[in-house]
Amino acid sequence: MIRIVKRIHIGIIVLASLLLAAAVCWGFVWNYALQKTVPKQVDAGGIQIGGLTLQEALNKLDQYEKSLLQRTITIQSSAAVASDSKQWTVSELGYKAAFTGAREALAKLEEGDIWERAVYRYQFQKSYALIQSWNADVFDAAVRKQWSWVEKNETKNATRTITDDDHVVYEPHVDAYRLDTAELTARVDQWVMLPKEKIGLPVEMAFTDTLPITTIHPELTLEKLKDEGIERKIISFSTDFKTSAEGRAHNVTVTAEALDGWELAPGEIFDYNSLIEHAEELYEYREAPVILNGKLVPGIGGGICQVSSTLYNAALRAGLEIVERRNHSLPVAYLPIGQDATYAGGAINFRFKNTTGKHLIIRTQVEDRKLTIKLFGTMDPNESYDIESVTLKTIAPSVQERSNASLSPGQKAVVEEGKLGYVVETFRTLKKNGKLVSRDRISHDTYKAQPALIEVGPHKGGNNPAATPTPAPSVNEPLLEDGI
Repeated sequence: MIRIVKRIHIGIIVLASLLLAAAVCWGFVWNYALQKTVPKQVDAGGIQIGGLTLQEALNKLDQYEKSLLQRTITIQSSAAVASDSKQWTVSELGYKAAFTGAREALAKLEEGDIWERAVYRYQFQKSYALIQSWNADVFDAAVRKQWSWVEKNETKNATRTITDDDHVVYEPHVDAYRLDTAELTARVDQWVMLPKEKIGLPVEMAFTDTLPITTIHPELTLEKLKDEGIERKIISFSTDFKTSAEGRAHNVTVTAEALDGWELAPGEIFDYNSLIEHAEELYEYREAPVILNGKLVPGIGGGICQVSSTLYNAALRAGLEIVERRNHSLPVAYLPIGQDATYAGGAINFRFKNTTGKHLIIRTQVEDRKLTIKLFGTMDPNESYDIESVTLKTIAPSVQERSNASLSPGQKAVVEEGKLGYVVETFRTLKKNGKLVSRDRISHDTYKAQPALIEVGPHKGGNNPAATPTPAPSVNEPLLEDGI
């Protein structure tokens, strides 16, 4: 009996101990499940919230997210276009940031029965990520909208004008501007989207940058235009045609007009044949005396060589290299012998080379039947050229006779006076600061003598002529000068 009682007593003690242990465990579970703090060692995006009350944790997360959304981006325009700026918050540009899952997880700490709460708390996730998003295109569009006017301008080439009083005037070019936002957007993107290692650290609240502007230069800038070297009028030369008939005056004038504004690049060769072709496209040449096989005859285009000869003299006095030039077969009235330049299409051309090292512009002026050709470019102001022609000898004209039955026997009549021919050498002298530098022969020319033509009456008492006609010189091919 005693043993039975003893066993019952032990059983009661054991049961009471078990009940007490269970009560203690349940109490522990109860207290664990009903804690008002976040489990220890929990972080959200690197922000430690473990051990904080639920409200403190939520407030901390809210405050951090809010600070991220309140960050500002300020873009300042460059002084090239204007001095203004624009500021946006990142939220205005579509930026979003949230500790996804953290709030929901914290809320579940207070849901369910005691046991469910305890188990959930025990298995609580230790880390939650900050999820960020934004659209860089929204920023790019905002910048372009703010400064849309920047791209509404266009470039304008620099211009050069030669005034009526021969001054060279330059008008500056106008640049255009274009937004170049790609690099800026990339920098903003790196700043807006916090890298993992920066989450939880103090937030950099402001980003400032300069609006990237690309300057678009026109094809012809002021610097490029001035570099062509059209600095001033370097030479001017004139001849007159006051005694010319209307047809010849017209031909001189239209050829000069076609030449006006002609431009040569450094090293470029001027070709008079190209000028005549250009003039023929623009104008019609008229009838005027031309030189055919050494004689003046009616033709089309007479007078065009006055332009080539005037241009030749300007080129000589500018020190340019003469590539091709030939004198007229006959002297011309508007220039000294040795200083003219004839032209015969397909046979004789006039060419010179722009040896100034810079561009060269030819300008022409016709006023009161006076032709002036001006060259604009670069030339040492201390240099000057003199042209001198020296007659080496004269050529006596031959005499041609022919019979004229209307004249009395033995009578003679001069039909055409003969004219002397000449052999001439022309020299170009270079002076610098008034001192002789060089003297070069530039041409050796021959001008044909024009034969005298005499008519003779028949011989007395016979039918034989008093003189045998002098045969004209044979010409293989007609050579037309100073005409078309």
